[in-house]
Amino acid sequence: MAIEIKMPALSPTMTTGTLAKWLVGESDRVNSGDVIAEIETDKATMEVESVDDGIMAKIFVDAGTENVAVGAVIAVLAEDGETFGDVAKAGLQELSLVPPVPSVASEAKAPAEPAPASAAPVTKSSDKPRIFASPLARRIAADRNIALGCITGSGPYGRILRRDVESAATAPIAQTTALQAEMLQAGVTQQGDSYLVANSQMRKAIASRLQVSKQQAPHFYLTVDCVIDNLLEARKALNARAAEGIKISVNDMIIRAAAMALIAVPEANASWEGENTRLFRHADIAMAVAIDGGLITPIVWAAEQKGLAALSQVTADLAARARDGKLAANEYTGGSFTISNLGMFGIREFAAVINPPHGGILAVGAGEQRPIVIDGNLAVATVMSVTLSADHRAVDGAVGARWLQAFKGFVENPVTMLL
Repeated sequence: MAIEIKMPALSPTMTTGTLAKWLVGESDRVNSGDVIAEIETDKATMEVESVDDGIMAKIFVDAGTENVAVGAVIAVLAEDGETFGDVAKAGLQELSLVPPVPSVASEAKAPAEPAPASAAPVTKSSDKPRIFASPLARRIAADRNIALGCITGSGPYGRILRRDVESAATAPIAQTTALQAEMLQAGVTQQGDSYLVANSQMRKAIASRLQVSKQQAPHFYLTVDCVIDNLLEARKALNARAAEGIKISVNDMIIRAAAMALIAVPEANASWEGENTRLFRHADIAMAVAIDGGLITPIVWAAEQKGLAALSQVTADLAARARDGKLAANEYTGGSFTISNLGMFGIREFAAVINPPHGGILAVGAGEQRPIVIDGNLAVATVMSVTLSADHRAVDGAVGARWLQAFKGFVENPVTMLL
């Protein structure tokens, strides 16, 4: 019988997703474990593997389709001896998509179910042919002022897909004057020129979560300067003696110091839950990793129990797999505290937005040479500014100050992180 491929749930909160890309086509042989598609969730773009062997008989959901419900049949595999018609019929009976919200109020609604292959385009009472196109294709066409009626669709039943719109660079551009066309051809832009980029599921999720964070969590900010010359010397010495393949970064030492400070000041390792405040027994630290289209926060679980060599391996692995979209849901969901480090970009100091439901986030700036006063004498030292953003509902100002004091102590005296 036909093997259904359904939209997977790639995170505990996922109800819909965007089918970003198919990596196989109809009639291709698929083996168990092969990566067949990329799914864009509110967290990241993830690879989907086939769990069965077979032939990709029919793809029902086009690449670029948004708001595909978890559990919806997106394709079917044919086993040996099955005909294409049998497989397609089985898949169509189970197909279930969540209707996307039109980006243009006047946009025609998609048909409730796919039209038969032999059916002619449906016409309205005005005899104006109805254009079948994916929501993403419509949005891109609208953004680029490309007339859909000038495009021939390559999808099922002649449906216009994203690739059709993107390849229609020579299609007529609506309301383009001869002068504008000449300027575009010469690469000259007009004052106020702009273009729209469709927001990904990840970007929408980031916007929603951080807007809620700023609206609901009463942020307060505490900043301290840490002299990190001892930390840099300790890192140099550790790396000189580390096993092959181990390279401890400044960020690894910051994570270690933050974890030790959370254990030393457990009241700061907290999350607000309305009727209760949750206190965490371990320092489960999420580290912000920039990826294409946004960021993701993989978690170093029980960071206080890991030495610097182990932390180095864990953080390097998490960051690499985060950028490749290969994290499992339990590797970026949860945690108790966040670290966001922009020091590598030369940012001296910044204040980060709390990553809910965490009670705090530490913003780490660049270490730089600055003048300081030691025992009344002027000296030069490497100084790093860090800012704690805390949720005042769960963490009081004095608690945040004690946590920063503990963190500063570990950073400026790194040997104490080994005790």
